[in-house]
Amino acid sequence: MRPPRPPKELSDKKAHSARMYDVYLGGKTNYPADRQAAEQVKTVWPTVQIAARANRSFMHRATGVLARDHGIRQWLDIGTGIPTEPNLHQVAQSIVPQAHVVYADHDEIVLAYARALMDSTPEGRTAYVQGDLRHPQDILTAPDLLDTLDLDQPVALSLNAVLHFMTDDDRPYDIVATLLDALPSGSAVALSHCTPEFEPETWAGIADIYNNGGTPVQFRTKAEFERFFDGLDLLEPGITVCHRWRPDGGPESELTDGAVSLWGGVALKP
Repeated sequence: MRPPRPPKELSDKKAHSARMYDVYLGGKTNYPADRQAAEQVKTVWPTVQIAARANRSFMHRATGVLARDHGIRQWLDIGTGIPTEPNLHQVAQSIVPQAHVVYADHDEIVLAYARALMDSTPEGRTAYVQGDLRHPQDILTAPDLLDTLDLDQPVALSLNAVLHFMTDDDRPYDIVATLLDALPSGSAVALSHCTPEFEPETWAGIADIYNNGGTPVQFRTKAEFERFFDGLDLLEPGITVCHRWRPDGGPESELTDGAVSLWGGVALKP
């Protein structure tokens, strides 16, 4: 079924990172400005579509591991992006039908599609919060979040391919710490993040495209990415390029690190 178009007043002629990501995944929920900017990135980084799929697969595997092996029954996914099946709640609820999932994004178009397309199982719950990662307390205190998640019970925080849209001036380490401080022991975090380490010139070009288009980015090294996990217990295999995190034998398993260029990691809060 073709998804409904969002209200006309939500249309945006400026490229948006979530809708560009939808282009990379082969989706149709995007506008000409998004497609034009995405084509520029493809010119510089021909494997971007493969990397986007590898990142999506990492999210699926991380969600499954936390649901099956670590008793997680609640998720907070910030920087949700355009719905692409299977979505996080579908993965979680296929293992734990009663799972509760809150999606948060600052983009109204993303949330319009999320509300239209992402239905929960009868046993579980999903909710959608409009909020900017730069203001974590606004997300944590949103009525729909508090009505869906029990913050006295473990929650998995999912921040996939979103933190590189925060420069150091945005204080991303403090923001992740603020989010985790609100969650109890036994909670988890799953992160992925673009890195320039394997192909520096390529990533300088990608940064120029995003920055010149009005979307600031800061791609980080492995050492910089590891800082997000300070004080947490990393699950094996630790920090790795995301397609190498507990691979399931899918086609992404054979990719080079440079083709993917995304660090990934999953950790528990002691």
